[in-house]
Amino acid sequence: MVAVAHTVAFEGVEARAVEVQCAVTPGLPAFSIVGLPDKAVSEARERVRAALSSMAIALPSKRITINLSPADLPKEGSHFDLPIALSLLAAMDILPEDKVAQTVALGELALDGGLVPVVGALPAAMKAAEDERILLCPQSCGAEAAWVGACTVHGAKSLSDTVRHYTGNAPLPVAIPGEVENTDHVRDLRDVKGQERAKRALEIAAAGRHHMFMVGTPGSGKSMLAARIPGILPPLTPIEALETSMIHSLSGLLEDGGINRTRPFREPHHTASIAAIVGGGRGAKPGEISLAHNGVLFMDEFPEYPRPVLETLRQPIETGEVVIARANAHIKYPCKFMLIAAANPCKCGYLSDPARACARVPLCGEEYLNRISGPLMDRFDLRVEIPPVAFTDLDLPPSGESSAQVAQRVAAARELQASRYQNADNIALNSDAEGSILEQIATPDTEGRALLIMVAERFGLSARGYHRVLRVARTIADLAGSADVRKPHIAEAISYRLSTSKDI
Repeated sequence: MVAVAHTVAFEGVEARAVEVQCAVTPGLPAFSIVGLPDKAVSEARERVRAALSSMAIALPSKRITINLSPADLPKEGSHFDLPIALSLLAAMDILPEDKVAQTVALGELALDGGLVPVVGALPAAMKAAEDERILLCPQSCGAEAAWVGACTVHGAKSLSDTVRHYTGNAPLPVAIPGEVENTDHVRDLRDVKGQERAKRALEIAAAGRHHMFMVGTPGSGKSMLAARIPGILPPLTPIEALETSMIHSLSGLLEDGGINRTRPFREPHHTASIAAIVGGGRGAKPGEISLAHNGVLFMDEFPEYPRPVLETLRQPIETGEVVIARANAHIKYPCKFMLIAAANPCKCGYLSDPARACARVPLCGEEYLNRISGPLMDRFDLRVEIPPVAFTDLDLPPSGESSAQVAQRVAAARELQASRYQNADNIALNSDAEGSILEQIATPDTEGRALLIMVAERFGLSARGYHRVLRVARTIADLAGSADVRKPHIAEAISYRLSTSKDI
């Protein structure tokens, strides 16, 4: 006879349905798994055998064949253990076939029959809801999967609990969603002494999700400023939280089933590889740009990253998604992030300090910043030089506005943008606007247009640079509560476009 259970295989953030078919037929005793299983799936037969033995269930002296359908879809991960065990128990008439067939199951089996947590419970629950089935998973994954309200989720501690559930002896309770986490940021903008221009640029970047490049001597406060960006960003909307959590679920980053409403802040080291930044490796896992989806990607020591790593950022910055193409995988991940990059002005870091500048000035600075290609630099909307802070200023009391005050203005500007683009496809913020929509919302007044054309001709702005100035000006106008883009907004946007030594 043939019994059927259901599970999923992951292709990026998408969960694809997999039918687990079990046939117990006469012949020499054997236990085989077919359907393109990887090593972890092939080893499931030993874990299933041991788990059943711990429950005093002996495998029949027949030929057991497990087929993972569709057979041409690669199967990876240990979460296939539980559905394989369920289909086998159904084929042995221990569990009712109809109830098993109405369940999407995932979970790794321990040798004693316990269920070990696995990644991807949230996307699996989405697929179960789509197919109108129940989800069965390890108990520790239940709170995460329960966030998909359209799907009934049961969490089990062990395979024996699962058997008692299906036989009606001890039904499993329905899982409830985990707690909504809101991280309290203790890093306040008021802790940064001086740097008022940089703080203003951070506010603009946060309001419109604009990419920002900071250049300054070591110790001038670049990393300090970047670390305070999460404190001025609004919390994730419910849809954004679900999108981000699905990616984090695949990476095993969700703790205790909680959905975090705080926007991601990722800061990889400059030795990171291409696979670590854009995704890839075994199973084409999401990289840092996808883990920073709807949040911030901070790349310190930007010119120190390998050139190929930096160049891979160009296309994701423009499209908001990355396609990882490999011989055995073609995976798409969302990656709408705000890139904050920081760099020293030269290799030694003291190009602008006459007391410590090296003898190779200005060549040392040109060679160092030229590690960043022109097309990549063209994608930064805001470019700010961070001057060193005087020692006498460090003892002064905190000055300027707090992160909470700035966050209020940022939230108000984003609400304006949400209302403006509510009927537009794939546009949520000013940084996404393009084409006729950009012309409609960011056309400057006569004086502003004349100024922008003059600057574009004098400094040779590209078409991308021209449009990015308009986007930043629109955000500045939103922060000021202005319905129109005027000359002062254009002038401030231009000042951030041409404010580093690499631009002049």
